Amino acid sequence: MAQYIVRKLVYSILVLIGVVILVFFLFQGFGDPARLVMGQTGDLKTQENIRRELYLDQPKWKQFVLYLNDVSPIAIHSKEEITNKQLKGIFIGGEKKLAFKIPYLRRSYQSKREVGSILMQALPGTIMLTVAAMALAVVIGIPLGVLAAVRQNTWMDTTAIFSSIIGISAPSFFMGIIIAYIFGFVLTHYTGLQISGNWFDIDAETGKKVLSFKNIILPAVTLGIRPLAIITQLTRSAMLDVLDQDYIRTAYAKGLSKKVVVWRHALKNALNPVITAITGWFAELLAGAFFVEYIFGWQGIGKVTVDALEKLDYPVVMGSVLISAAFFVIMNIMADVLYGLFDPRVKNQ
Repeated sequence: MAQYIVRKLVYSILVLIGVVILVFFLFQGFGDPARLVMGQTGDLKTQENIRRELYLDQPKWKQFVLYLNDVSPIAIHSKEEITNKQLKGIFIGGEKKLAFKIPYLRRSYQSKREVGSILMQALPGTIMLTVAAMALAVVIGIPLGVLAAVRQNTWMDTTAIFSSIIGISAPSFFMGIIIAYIFGFVLTHYTGLQISGNWFDIDAETGKKVLSFKNIILPAVTLGIRPLAIITQLTRSAMLDVLDQDYIRTAYAKGLSKKVVVWRHALKNALNPVITAITGWFAELLAGAFFVEYIFGWQGIGKVTVDALEKLDYPVVMGSVLISAAFFVIMNIMADVLYGLFDPRVKNQ
């Protein structure tokens, strides 16, 4: 199991390096960064200084090496770089220091703030929305899939399949618009829900921020529809395969109740594909539900990224892509660990 996890870690690092290469060269040539930083005004001297600060006066290969050095958690930086970039971490050495640091994602062209701080400020909103959406999908999807499998070819099974197909086929941005219009506009007097809102409200009396879980309902439902549909279908298919196994018939022959056989024995052995779906979808949603956050005005990484694209603020977009890739890697590693817990055969690989 340990070798299996180490091998996955090595693959994950290679994936992240590939993403860094893709992100860097993909955003090269989109506008003049020096002009974007200084705006419409600025003389040639100022432009040259900005280009030097952004390493734009260096060859492309050197620009990439310097960018990789910035975003890598293990790098080499001079004292001047550590001070100017306000790097945070552990630094060992003299003038040139070996750095174990928080990745430096550079600064926003528009606000001049560190990209890392901008994204970290938006991260709690995305985490809350993703957890709520996945909790909805798991709590409803797994039991619904189990019941559909146990009662195969009944009205419950047919309804679950039909609903799953609709949920998978409907794009999130389309469902977001429909749900926002019906429940946040037409029926707002009955539901008490609004089209847009954040995870906090401003108290009218004290003027302080207070948590408001009401605003998360509509975006969480919108975001959870597709993973709910996929989890339902995967659970049903996996359960149908498991229920035909010999050990299930043996369990019934020993006199175990149907409830124990289905929920304790069959479900445990049917969870591997479901775990893959849960971890994969959780990583995708956490990486940034762009359209859903934008439609409902939810302050998360997705909305920050869309706003940055509108303003051509490419460092924010690049940082968002890198953080999204890191989430995918982390969730895939977690999935591998969960495989080992639910399927002992993985431990021997």
